[in-house]
Amino acid sequence: MSVVTFEKPIPHTGLGDWYAKQWELQQTNDTRRNDAFNLRHEARQLRNETRIRTEWDTYHNDNRLADRVTELSRWKNTIEGCLHRTEKEIQFLIDEKYSTEREIDSLSIPIGVISECISIRDARQGSELTYDDADTELKKELCVVENVKKLLIERCQSTWEKINRLQEVIFKLRLDINNKNESIEIDTEQLGLNKNCANISFKTDPLRIPNGSIPYETWLEHSRYVRLLADSELADAGKLREALFVVRERGRNDMRAQRDCVDFMLRKRIFETQRSRNELEWQLLKMRDEMNKMVKEIGTLNEALLAKTDALKLCQTRLENRSYRPGIELARDEAESGLKDEVLQLRQTRQDLEDKIYCAKSTYNALESQQILLDEDLASKSQSLMTDIRCLDLRARLKTESITDTDRNIALVHMEDEIPPT
Repeated sequence: MSVVTFEKPIPHTGLGDWYAKQWELQQTNDTRRNDAFNLRHEARQLRNETRIRTEWDTYHNDNRLADRVTELSRWKNTIEGCLHRTEKEIQFLIDEKYSTEREIDSLSIPIGVISECISIRDARQGSELTYDDADTELKKELCVVENVKKLLIERCQSTWEKINRLQEVIFKLRLDINNKNESIEIDTEQLGLNKNCANISFKTDPLRIPNGSIPYETWLEHSRYVRLLADSELADAGKLREALFVVRERGRNDMRAQRDCVDFMLRKRIFETQRSRNELEWQLLKMRDEMNKMVKEIGTLNEALLAKTDALKLCQTRLENRSYRPGIELARDEAESGLKDEVLQLRQTRQDLEDKIYCAKSTYNALESQQILLDEDLASKSQSLMTDIRCLDLRARLKTESITDTDRNIALVHMEDEIPPT
């Protein structure tokens, strides 16, 4: 051989083995390419599915956050409406309470007038100090005014308690509104975040349940409870305002009716007292006329007694002078019998006249005593009449219905014509 060849001193692969090796390498490459293709396909599918799922999850959560913000806003508006109505109701109650307190203050005038009328009428004298209808109605009017005042005070106390409860409700409403405002602000801020924002980061334990967290149903129940609480208190406050108005008007009507009844009884009593006083004045006039006649009659009786005394002296003188007749002439004749009968008759007549004069004087004394009683009774009736008239004039203050103390003072001093119109 002209060419020298060298071979590696290692075993050589046969052709069959080489073909087998090529086929195996080809199969392995195909398998690896298929695996890579499948992996790329699965990765693309996974990327698409996760992207879509993430986008839809983000979309749904954005909708949930938007719905939550809308729900919170709706509840906030509802509770703000309750808060506004509650604040208005508190102002209405304060106004009604102020009107009721003014009504209570104004009751001091009728109470003072009624008490003064009772005191004035208690100063009546003699038989005029009676428990008449006017006295009974005055005391009844005092009880009516006191009962109205007591009822108004109780209603004022209830109004004050209701105002306190409404203020507690306002505190709860404002607290709930503040919480909802903060929640709306937080949820709105979260709704504005996206994956490209700079202030996002991983958190330590995002799936933890925060302390104080409550279920949605509990939150919804609480919101409904706050609204129902406000509605219930507002309904009670409205009824209380109506009750205050009704109590004031009913009290005014009761006092006005009782005042008219008392005024009628006073006028009736004044009429009866006036009629009784006129009757007494007529009786007193007749009594004085009878006393004058009795004085004249006593004078006439004294004159008659004096005349009978002279006649008795005449008869006794005649009898005495005839007793000095001499001797047999001293006879008990008809003249002596007639003179003695005349003396006896004159003595009896004088006795009758003296008895009659005594009776006349007793009758005159009785008439005089009765006149004194009539004068006292007439003075008592005049004093009682003036007392009732004074009470009736005093009670005219109760008919002065003014809105303010200034208007009341203007009406009392009659300054309406001197004040220029506004």
